[in-house]
Formats: sequence, structure tokens, C-alpha cells
Amino acid sequence: MKALALAAVFAAGILLAGALTARGQGVETTTETTTSTIHETTTAPGTTVVTTETTSPTPTTSPTTTAASSSSSTTPTWVWVVLAVLGAAVVGLVVALLTRRGGGTPAIQPGELRRRLDNAVATWAAQGWALESQTADSAVLRRGEERMVVGVDDAGRVTTRPLGNTYP
Repeated sequence: MKALALAAVFAAGILLAGALTARGQGVETTTETTTSTIHETTTAPGTTVVTTETTSPTPTTSPTTTAASSSSSTTPTWVWVVLAVLGAAVVGLVVALLTRRGGGTPAIQPGELRRRLDNAVATWAAQGWALESQTADSAVLRRGEERMVVGVDDAGRVTTRPLGNTYP
């Protein structure tokens, strides 16, 4: 689960970096307009020479570069929103990792561990299991030929597991 959350935050950061890089580059197209020039020259009386000069459009494509010429921020609002969400996710992940069991939680007092074990044994006894032996953090219960161990760990979690049958 931790690895999945960390991978998601990492992937979101890579996508954001790619989007910001792509946004800074583009292609600018410039088109010149068609110009026609008519030259009229008059020579001898009654003779006129007309000359037409036409310039066709020439599209030019050149990559553009962005340069910061002022100190004002041109970062879009959505980028700040994405960064805030990613920051909140990182903080949440760090808090979740630090507050996990054993990662800062104090050990439960021995008296509380004993109380939890006694409650678990009483619950199993109500279901027909008999107490065979008990220590400070575990108990062996028996019902017919079945045996199991009920234990309490330092964090207070109650566990059960079957034991091999030693009765004929």
C-alpha cells in the first residue's frame, strides 16, 4: 500500500513536470500577405505600357523560445492547484507512515495486555474451550482433541492459531 501511494505521487509529479515543459514550447507561424504592384509607364503619345509585379505569400515556421523578461509570474492557476493537491498528498502520506503501528505508538501496559488476554480466553471459553495453560501474553485452550494458542502482542492485538494435536 505504501509503495502504491508513493508511486502515485511520483507519477503525478512526472506528469506535472511534463505538462509544464510542454507548455513552455510552441511553434509560431508567420504568413506574409500577397502584394500586387502595378506600374504604369507612358511613352510615346497613345502608347501605354502596363507592368504588374505580384508577390505570393511565403509561410515561415520557426520554433519559439520563452524568455523571462520580467519578474511577474505567468504560471496558470491550475498548476498551483495541482501543486497544492500533491503537497497535501505528500503530507498525508508522511503522517500515515509515522502514525502506523509501532511507528510512534507507545507499547500497551502489561496490565492492559493481561486484561485483553483474559477477555479473549473468556470469549473462547463461552464457546466451549477450556483453559489448559496461561502465561502473561498467551494461553493454550483445548476443546476435545483440538488445541489452540491465544496470544496478545505488544500493540494489544489478539491472535489465535491452532496447535498440533498431542492427544491420541
